[in-house]
Amino acid sequence: MVVGADEAGKGPALGPMVAGAVRAAPADLPAGLDDSKQLSAARREELAADLREHPEISVATAVVPSERIDAPETDMNTLGVAAQAEAVAAVAVPGDDVVADAADTDEARFGRRLTDAIAESGLEVAVTAEHGADETHAIVSAASVIAKVERDRRMAEIDAEYDREVGSGYPSDPTTTEFLAAYVDEHGELPDCARATWATCEDALASAEQSGLSDF
Repeated sequence: MVVGADEAGKGPALGPMVAGAVRAAPADLPAGLDDSKQLSAARREELAADLREHPEISVATAVVPSERIDAPETDMNTLGVAAQAEAVAAVAVPGDDVVADAADTDEARFGRRLTDAIAESGLEVAVTAEHGADETHAIVSAASVIAKVERDRRMAEIDAEYDREVGSGYPSDPTTTEFLAAYVDEHGELPDCARATWATCEDALASAEQSGLSDF
C-alpha cells in the first residue's frame, strides 16, 4: 500500500483550497489516471467514483476555506503542508510510504515539513515530495483527481449560493472577474467566497471605489 497526496485550488481568488489523499495498492488503481488538469471534468468524476467505491482504497480530503487563506499569520506553503498532512493522516497507517506533490519551490523542505506535520497527528510515515508528482506517480494522480473533484463540487455550491456562475475562481477566468466586479458594484464589498488578500479581489474593490468617486 502507498499513499498519494496533492492539492487543488492553490492559486484561485475565489473558493477553498482542497487537499486529497489516496491510500491504495498500485494494482488496485483505475486505469487512465493523470494530472487532474489533463482530464475532462467528466473523466475526473468517473475516476473519483471508482476510487471512492473500491473496497480496498481509502480516500480523504481536507479543505482550507478562504478566511483561513487570508489569515495574516500563515502563507500558502504552510497551508499546503497542513492540508496535505490532514488528508494523509485520515488514510495512512504507521510505516506507510507517502508520495506528495511538493507545494513549495523546495521539494526537500516540503517533504520535511509534511513529515513533521503528519507526525504531529501521531503517525510516523516516510514521505517523498516531488514537483510534478501528479504526472509521474499514479497514486498522486489519484489524489489530484480526488482534490480537484471536491474543489469543483464546492465551487458548484458557491454558484448555487450566489445564483450565478462564478467561474473557476482563477484570476485569468473572465467569468470570475466579471462576477467579482458585479458583486462589489452591487454590495460594496467582496463576497464571502473571495480571498480578500488576493490582488484580483483587491483590484475589484479599488476599481469599484474609483468608479464611485468618478460619479461625483
